[in-house]
Amino acid sequence: MDQTFWRKCGSCKKDIGWNTIYHVCTVSGCQKFAYCSTDCWDIHNSIMNHKSAWAEENRSPSKNETTTEVPSNPRRIIVQSPMSSKTISSSMDHEILIVASKLKQYIKEKYDLQTSAEVMETLSEKVRILTDQAVNHAKKEGRKTVMSRDF
Repeated sequence: MDQTFWRKCGSCKKDIGWNTIYHVCTVSGCQKFAYCSTDCWDIHNSIMNHKSAWAEENRSPSKNETTTEVPSNPRRIIVQSPMSSKTISSSMDHEILIVASKLKQYIKEKYDLQTSAEVMETLSEKVRILTDQAVNHAKKEGRKTVMSRDF
């Protein structure tokens, strides 16, 4: 079937034609949507409530430039860090990341047990390992924001 338009607007669902000006949100997670006008982008922004975002103007491809096939997977740009996270040291590498009083209270109330001070160091190291894995997952997906799904 020969498509008469490039994409649909992310807000009003009107056709965005071939070789036409359209707008995208500058927030990385929202760039999969195209908007036919800045008014439609404003509707998106009021719903998503982005703090520092704007509509970026682009031009859709001409019909001759594209194939009629829609790619099955979205295009991903992988951003590689110049140094791995293992080699970068931080002042937080040996800090306690756990709120000791809250954890001790939880263990005491739920299990009626005492908590050793060493637990905080061990648990903080486990949190660092999980966090490093989540950060690597977010980077592999080309994002600069760690989300709950990365854990």
